[in-house]
This record gives sequence, C-alpha cells and structure tokens, in this order.
Amino acid sequence: MKKLLLLLAVSPVCAFADDDCATMRFVPERVLTISEVVDLGLCRNPQTASAHASLRAAHFDKNAAYSAYLPSVNLSANAGKNYENEHWDDWSYGASLSASYLLFDFGKRSSDMAATLATYRATGFDYDETVQNYVYGVIGAYYGLLNADADVKSATSAQSVAKTAHDTAKKKYSAGAVARADVLKAETTLASRDLDLERAKNNREIAKGKLLTQLSFPADQEITIADMASVYGSDTDMKSIDELVEIAQKKRPDLLRANARTSAAWNRRNSAFLKNLPSISLSGSLGWGDDNMQGLFGPDQEKLNGSIGIRASVPLFAGFANMYGVRSAAANYDSAREAERNTSNAAMLDVFTAYQNYKTARTVLTQTETLLKSATESERVTSGMYKVGRATMLDWQTAQAELLDAQKQNNAAKYDLYIKRAAVALAIGDIQAQMENGGNK
Repeated sequence: MKKLLLLLAVSPVCAFADDDCATMRFVPERVLTISEVVDLGLCRNPQTASAHASLRAAHFDKNAAYSAYLPSVNLSANAGKNYENEHWDDWSYGASLSASYLLFDFGKRSSDMAATLATYRATGFDYDETVQNYVYGVIGAYYGLLNADADVKSATSAQSVAKTAHDTAKKKYSAGAVARADVLKAETTLASRDLDLERAKNNREIAKGKLLTQLSFPADQEITIADMASVYGSDTDMKSIDELVEIAQKKRPDLLRANARTSAAWNRRNSAFLKNLPSISLSGSLGWGDDNMQGLFGPDQEKLNGSIGIRASVPLFAGFANMYGVRSAAANYDSAREAERNTSNAAMLDVFTAYQNYKTARTVLTQTETLLKSATESERVTSGMYKVGRATMLDWQTAQAELLDAQKQNNAAKYDLYIKRAAVALAIGDIQAQMENGGNK
C-alpha cells in the first residue's frame, strides 16, 4: 500500500523564555521560523487561554470530588435568651462538634468519582483539540503568507520580463524592424504586469494581516518569516493509511473525548441506580451547653454531651424521581455511545480525506514543477526568437503569460502541500508532536 509522510517541515519549538510574550506590543524584529510563530501564538491566543481556564476549573472539580472519601466535620455555636411571662431569662450558650463518614454505599461513591474523572479527561481533550486546531490555523496563515510572498516575487519577475519586452520592441520599432503595433502590445502587457504586481502586493498585505491577527497583533505591523525547505521526504518515510488510522484512534482528541464522555455516562448510569440502595455511615458528635450566665465558668454548670453510632439510610420513596433518574441516565449513556460511534466514523473519514488530499497535492506539485520548467524554457526561447525576428510580439506575450501562470501554480502547489501535510497531522491528532519532533525533511 502506498504510504504517506507524516513529518511537518518545521524546526524544533523555540520558546520565548526571555520575553513576556503575552504582553508584547510589537512583533519581534527578526526572521521567525514556523515553530517560533506557533509558540508565540500559543502564548498570546485568547481562545487557547480560555480553554486552559476551563481545564483548570475541571481540575478543581475533580479534586473536590475526592471529598466524598473523607469525613465531614461541622462545628456550630449558639447564644440566646428566652422571653417568658414578661421576663427575660439568663443567656444560654452552646457549642457542638459533629462528624460523619460514609462507610458503605454499594459503590455509588466510586461511580460518582469515576464519572468526575472521565469528565475531567474529556475537558482535557477539549483543550488539546482547541490547541491543535489553533496550531493548524497558524500553519495555514504562515504558509499563506509565504505563498503571497512568492507571488509578489513572481509578479516582480514577470514585470521585469515585460519591461525587457517593451524596451526590445521600442528598439526594433526605431530600427524599422517591427510595426508600431508591437510597441503597443508590449505597453499593454507591461501595464497588465504592473497591475498583477499591485494585486500580489495587496494579497500579501492581507495574508500578513491574517497571520498577525492569529498571533493577536495589530494587522498593520510587519512580520518576517522563514521560508520552508524544498525537500519533502522519500517514500521510505511514509506511513500507510492503516497506520494513520491506528495513530488517530490513540491520539485524536475528539475520539478520546467521546470515549471519556461515554465512560462518564456509564458511571452516571450506575450511580443513578446505586442511589436507590442503602448507605451506611459512621457518625459522632460532641456538645457543650450552659444555661446560666453567672456560672459560665463554673464546672458545676457546664454540660457536656456526646454520641457515636452507625446510621443506615434506605431511600423508600422520592416521588418516582429516582426511577426516572435511572431511566434518564441510561438514555444518556445510549446517546453517548452512539455519539462516540458517529465521531469515530467522522474521524476515519477525516483521516482518509487528508491522506488522499496529500497524495493529490504531491502529484500536483510534481506536475506544476514540470509545467514551470517548460514555461520558463518556452519564454526564454520565444524571447530570443523575437529578438532575431523569428517570433511575433503576440508569441512572446503568450509565453510570458504562461510563465507567470506556471509560477503562480507552482507557488500555490508548494505551500498547499505543506498545508495538506499539516492537515494529515491534525487528522490523526498528532500535530503538536510533529511540531516538537519534526524537522525540515
């Protein structure tokens, strides 16, 4: 079976350890690699920060759930006086300390804890998915800017060729070798190339603004990014579609989240059933009271009391709430199972689609490289033929247009391949590992 390269063309992650990146007002004035751009964005992005705050909240909820395994202790105090027969009694005081501990509840406490832990894991996978989607968005914006830069260079080159053609036509017209129509055609082509360059520059500004916005910087600032390597790996570095599916099942956040939610629903169903069974608790209390203010500190006036015992509680009837609670929890569990199955189907389709898109992108890149090589040679030959009178200006114009189109297609194919590679990493849920472990292959 044909295989697919998994490595993203990125350098090892470089953290902004010495800078307070979250409060930066301006983009660093140096050439930034894709790993540095992603790292900077993760430090500043409000969406991932919000997801991390939700994860912290779930973490505290999980810690709070452990309280069910510890005793509960309550301290209370009171002071008061009674009014009776138009007479106020003396102040009375009291204090009590009580404690209880659940000894046995047929596993309901364990089910509640398991459901809480599964919910916490699901929230963690939510955070992972948010981060990976953000990283993928930054990668797309990064390559989009590189593509726009390449288009500006191609448009500049095409403008230079058009100027050469215009100058050549003027010289030949002055020498009486060609008609005035050649000069006019060359001027038209030059004006068109000027327009193409302005459009390319505008598209470059838009692409730059998109990347800066992803990094939470104003869109009118400047950013300089490093280009990528032009070597894309060999067939021996690729993984099969079956291997990709296996990785996705282990690492893709939405699959893991769906599984965690199903586990939480299963434990909630069990807890709802166990809620109808008895529970046994150990309890104890210690109290003190004094009903005479004058003898507050007198030992003969103090009254201490206490108790210790075991209590069994059996829910007999709660207005059918427990019965319907069990049915509701069972239905929610069935829903979670089906949602997990649906998520799995969608994930496998994502992996397959990303795999096919990447294979197509590799083929398209190879074809555009061939097209660019042919168009470059054609323009070179045609320009030489025009200079010696063996080709018309229309022939040269056609060759120039074909060269510019081939350059733009090659630029788009090159950076689209990088995006498709990142899409494969996103589809299998391993984009962060690729960012940390990948290099320019």
